[in-house]
Amino acid sequence: MLTATILLVLGLGIIAGYYLRYLHALSKKRSLELDIKERTIEAEKQAIAIIERAEAKAATLEQEAKVDIKNSEEKLSEKERHLLKREELLDNRQIDLDSKRELLQAKVTEIKNLKAQLDERKLEIETTMETVAGLSREQAYQQLITKIEAERAEDLRAHIEKVERAGSELFEERAQNLLLAAIHRVGNNMPSNVMTAHVEIPSDDLKGKVIGKEGRNVRAFERATGVDVLVDETPGYIVLSSFDPIRREIARVAMENLLKDGRIQPAKIEEMVELARKEVATTVRKMGEKAAYEANVPNLHPDLIMILGRLHFRTSYGQNVLWHSVEMAHLAAIIAEEVGADIAVARAGALLHDIGKTVSHEVAGTHVEIGIRILEKYGVDHKVILAMRAHHEEYPYETPESIIVQVADAISGGRPGARRDSIENYVRRLSDLEAIATSLTGVEKAFAIAAGREIRILVNPEQLTDFETHTLARTIAASIEAKLRYPGEIKVHVIRETRVVSYAR
Repeated sequence: MLTATILLVLGLGIIAGYYLRYLHALSKKRSLELDIKERTIEAEKQAIAIIERAEAKAATLEQEAKVDIKNSEEKLSEKERHLLKREELLDNRQIDLDSKRELLQAKVTEIKNLKAQLDERKLEIETTMETVAGLSREQAYQQLITKIEAERAEDLRAHIEKVERAGSELFEERAQNLLLAAIHRVGNNMPSNVMTAHVEIPSDDLKGKVIGKEGRNVRAFERATGVDVLVDETPGYIVLSSFDPIRREIARVAMENLLKDGRIQPAKIEEMVELARKEVATTVRKMGEKAAYEANVPNLHPDLIMILGRLHFRTSYGQNVLWHSVEMAHLAAIIAEEVGADIAVARAGALLHDIGKTVSHEVAGTHVEIGIRILEKYGVDHKVILAMRAHHEEYPYETPESIIVQVADAISGGRPGARRDSIENYVRRLSDLEAIATSLTGVEKAFAIAAGREIRILVNPEQLTDFETHTLARTIAASIEAKLRYPGEIKVHVIRETRVVSYAR
């Protein structure tokens, strides 16, 4: 009974709890619905306010847009009026141009008709003149030219001489002063330096050591250096023969060191040759640096300095090529400064003009072509290459500096005492010069003088006129340029002398 009562009370309690919870939830729901309604009403009010503001702003923008549109329409109307006026003006001009074109066309037609009439009249006159004279137009022209040449030959000669004198007097004095100043400023302080390959033997005992047993030491020396050793060629000297001047210099230094040491045997020879190579390489570098410094040509590639220094051991007609190049650099700078050319380019072009001679016997091509490839390899300025490559006239003169380098080369190589040549070459040059001159008509005698730098020609005055001697001089000069090779220039001096003798008795 008690259990049933407890269960009943628990059931009623549970039911009462669920009911109270339901009532609480219902009241909460009603409060949420009220809150949502309030928020909804507030949102609607804000939306209405936003819409009103947007409508007011839209109305303002619409008013501004109408004002802008009105202004734009007024501007367009103004431009349209201007365009209409301009179009009317262009139409009027076009009408004027058309009328002028028609007038010009009529005048052109009239001129063409007049020209045709004049051509016909001219042809009639020429035909009448040919009929009367019995000569064609070409024949009459040739006779006129022949007559004028015969009558005015002296006048033509005098006029040509006047023109030549005017040109010569205008430029010769300036050119002479410029070249003389360059030569005197550089001077002749660089004597010819012939690189010999003779080594003095202090005693006969050392001579036997150099030869060695059955020539063993000589053969070892020749293998190590690549030169020929001639012991008995010159008494008291050992002659070292090689086409390569660097090899010859290495051999000379090695031989001198061996003679000083006195211990001459194959192992010592190889040691001394290796030391000589290092010593000559150091000399080459120092000579290259010294030449670049004295020529005032900075910023050369180190390998290019080494190649330049090799020229110290090369000669041309007894003139040291490296110091000939340095002298050229000074001459080129002086001339470039006077004529307003690029001094730096002229200096570099002159210093590097013979760079190809260092390997000319090892590589195919002329020393100019080899030099161009060397300079291009080491990134030398193209202006310098243009300046150096024309010094033997293998390439055209493309810049003023190229002409200056050629002139400096001629001055340095052609000045008195700069170079030596064999007597056979001198005699051959003189004979060739005289043969070219005497082979022409009207030449009686020819004399090559000044070591082949001038040729004087005596002509027969009865066979050649004064006017024809000018042509003869130019012909001989052109023949010499085409047939002979020579440093500097050759002066062609044609002499026509007329002597008249009469006696009064």
